Amino acid sequence: MGSDLPLIASLGAGRMGRGIAHAFAYAGHEVLLIDSKPRTAGELQEIRDSALAEVDASLATIAALGVFDDRLRPAILARIRFVAYEEAAAALARADVLFEGVPEVAEAKRAAFALACRHLRADAIVASTTSTMLSTELAAMVTHPERFLNAHWLNPAYLVPLVEVSPHSGTAPDVVQQVRVLLEAIGKKPVVCAAAPGYIVPRFQVLFMNEAARMVEEGLATAEDIDRAVRYGFGFRYATMGVVEFIDYGGVDILFHASRYMSQALGDARFNAPDIVDRHMREGRIGLKSGAGFFDYRDTDTATYRADVLKRQVELLKHLGLLPAPSASLAQAQTTAIEASANPRRGG
Repeated sequence: MGSDLPLIASLGAGRMGRGIAHAFAYAGHEVLLIDSKPRTAGELQEIRDSALAEVDASLATIAALGVFDDRLRPAILARIRFVAYEEAAAALARADVLFEGVPEVAEAKRAAFALACRHLRADAIVASTTSTMLSTELAAMVTHPERFLNAHWLNPAYLVPLVEVSPHSGTAPDVVQQVRVLLEAIGKKPVVCAAAPGYIVPRFQVLFMNEAARMVEEGLATAEDIDRAVRYGFGFRYATMGVVEFIDYGGVDILFHASRYMSQALGDARFNAPDIVDRHMREGRIGLKSGAGFFDYRDTDTATYRADVLKRQVELLKHLGLLPAPSASLAQAQTTAIEASANPRRGG
């Protein structure tokens, strides 16, 4: 297809494989969407049609939302070639980067990596997309573990910017960097995290979703009001500031005291602050107001930084259509006050 971009192989033609194929084809890459198991002719035709139809429908949906010109859709879809299991060997031999996306079962992973490693070039990068297994566990299943890591995409993979990149101790540093550069080039926002259960986002999500369910169970609020609180308060804040940034912005001391209050008031140790918060308190590293917290602010112009945070929040509110306009009466009062200050009456 005349592209100098890396050839991407997506092993596993399910939801994740289709989403990854969409993301890379949209960015101009040729993608091989490889079926991971043998099928009858009828089954093969069905999954091929289903996979390509799903990608086409996803493209059509975002085109209808004004994201891109729908006339480009056929060309984007044409960059994806569906590959049957029987043709996998030749396809894998051509791939520069492989993303494995088979079901989250050890035997399925082992079979997929065995297939891939029989045919991939020695210099190909191999990335699992698992959300439940660790790169440290899976590295033993590949023949070149130094070129292996996890790359956890969030669904829908073609839309969510984040990809959690999780190497193991034997992953070559240049492989981590190559994957980061590759993902950034297609508009993703990769983060690197250690091989630990839950990575970053799933670990947050389990706590957060369980707490929401617990509040419904306790009758604290309705499910509707809890979701409203998230959309217009919690979620809004953390869409404009990171969680750790928010701790420093408000103050580590605020978190310290809030944690003590919550754990005592509810009699539940799950609200206790971790040791790092206690340590920061002892060291006086309480965030922006002290010049250091989780981040270093010694060279930060505080007023400029605060103005930037406010700007992020205002821009998001504008985008969401949630920024209220002043009432007509208030606007008129302001206009009158401005006119009065510009033309002060002179008494005699």
